[in-house]
Amino acid sequence: MIHLLQTGLNSADSGSFLPVAVQFIIATGLVAFLMFVTHMLGPKRKTTDKLQNFSSGIETHGDARQPMAIKYFLTAILFVLFDVEVIFFYPYAVNFKVLGWNGFWAVMLFVGFFLCGFIYILKKGALKWEE
Repeated sequence: MIHLLQTGLNSADSGSFLPVAVQFIIATGLVAFLMFVTHMLGPKRKTTDKLQNFSSGIETHGDARQPMAIKYFLTAILFVLFDVEVIFFYPYAVNFKVLGWNGFWAVMLFVGFFLCGFIYILKKGALKWEE
C-alpha cells in the first residue's frame, strides 16, 4: 500500500483499487466464516416454545390491522421535514464569518421558505388534533 502511494500512480490505475478489493474480500470471507461456524457449533434445541412467534410476553388479542388516525403520521412526517431543514442551519453557523452578506441573505431566503411552509401547514390545519 505504501509502495503504491510512493510511486505516484494516478487514481485511474487499477492497482490503486487493490487495497479496497482485498478489504472487501476479507470482510466478506469473515462474515461467511463466522456464520458458518456459529451455525455448526451453536445449539440446536428446537422446542415448541422456541418455534412460536415472539410476542414480547403479552398475549395477543384482536386484529393487528386496526385503523390509526392519520394525524399521527402527518405530525411525524412534518416533524421529520422541519427537523431536517433545521440541520441546514449548522453549516451556516460554523461559517457565517466567511460567508459574509451573501451567506446571510441566502440563509434569510431559506428561513423565508421555511416560514412560508410552516404558515401553509398552520392554515391547512395540519397540526389541529380536534376534528
